[in-house]
Amino acid sequence: MDVKKPYRTMYELSKQYGPVFRIHTGPQKMVVLAGFETIKEALVNQADAFAERPVIPIYQDCSKGYGIIFSHGENWKVMRRFAVSTLQEFGMGKKTTEDKIVEECHFLRQKFESFEGKPFDPNTVTSAVAGNIITSLVFGERYDYEDRAFVRMLNLVKENNRALANPLVTMYNLFPFLGSVLGAHKKVLSNKKEMHAFIQDILREHLKELDENNQRSLVDSFFIQQQKDKKNKINGFFHDDNLAVLVSHLFCAGMSPVSTTLCWGPLLMTRYPEIQKKAQKEITEVIGSAQPRIEHRSQLPYTNAVIHEVQRFANIFPASMPHETTADVTLKGYFIPKGTHIVPLLYSALYDESEWEKPFTFYPEHFLDSEGKFAKRDAFLPFSAGRRMCAGETLAKMELFLFFTSLLQRFTFQPAPGISSENVDLTPTAGFSSAPPPFKLCALPRS
Repeated sequence: MDVKKPYRTMYELSKQYGPVFRIHTGPQKMVVLAGFETIKEALVNQADAFAERPVIPIYQDCSKGYGIIFSHGENWKVMRRFAVSTLQEFGMGKKTTEDKIVEECHFLRQKFESFEGKPFDPNTVTSAVAGNIITSLVFGERYDYEDRAFVRMLNLVKENNRALANPLVTMYNLFPFLGSVLGAHKKVLSNKKEMHAFIQDILREHLKELDENNQRSLVDSFFIQQQKDKKNKINGFFHDDNLAVLVSHLFCAGMSPVSTTLCWGPLLMTRYPEIQKKAQKEITEVIGSAQPRIEHRSQLPYTNAVIHEVQRFANIFPASMPHETTADVTLKGYFIPKGTHIVPLLYSALYDESEWEKPFTFYPEHFLDSEGKFAKRDAFLPFSAGRRMCAGETLAKMELFLFFTSLLQRFTFQPAPGISSENVDLTPTAGFSSAPPPFKLCALPRS
């Protein structure tokens, strides 16, 4: 087993043992689901049966079963329903959020321009850009890219992404009684503690300024529901611990995938300059120098295809989040008992050789029909599927289109001096998500 990239080992095993197979990692038994059809059958067609999360020590230590991502049962249902409906009320997927993203595009372009065509690492900038969109919905605020507390919070997310891939953390999840000996998980917990302290400071300020008739964000809505529950003597789910974990989950989930994809996009453009030129030509012909808006998406089929192919090829969450069966279930002729740890191998869907013409090649034509129009693909599952799929999919898609199109409109991306396009490294790093390797690029202003 490749401990840093286990999804690759699982993918190879699926070729030998089929789309449903069981593996043992220490005392932990897992059932791996491989291939688009199998994942769809489980997560979509039998959604309720595969809707739980297993209890994993490091995530249990961090979340205590609260929030959304690692919560269970009724708590998960209530928090997810509240988060989705409230974020929609504050504009998620609507024009109000589009306007916020467009405003952020201005700051993003300014930051890229400040490097004056010299090599730079875009990681910090893309993290701040994506972070500001989710904080505008959750807190009702945006932060300067140089704000020390904001930058620290972004770095904590990235540090934990790397730390969670540490083999010693994996060992802790398998043998938690060895925690005092292994020690690696303590870095994750200390980062979580620091992040929660930052969040608590914000929450205290919001509570001081709370106005039921002027709700500014998801946090305000949570506090108001909390007060209603107390008034009605309801001992429910709207308590401070749930709020702190919910906010941290929304921040991590709202920032990390978009930020990582926005790093992969320019890097892939340095590797495939002919694809970059073709997308830029389309953007110039269709919208010129006007600010890209969501209404342009249908008019930019090739650019839209490039963005989707970045998501497919970059394969941000190759093993998805783990699932657990809520009942005894039969899948592809195999009996899977209730409480089984399930690994939906998204890597195998995004690289499924029966679904994609050139699965291991960066090929935007995967998302174009014979007439050059954008074509949806069922096996495109970067946000997973079923009951536990990403709650912010519409927001992420809006961000990726507007940010990426705005950047291609204004800049041409080239490798740092001394590196040819053919030698650009596309080897993903090990982590909770697959980030690009450390790199620098040049953003040359277009005339």
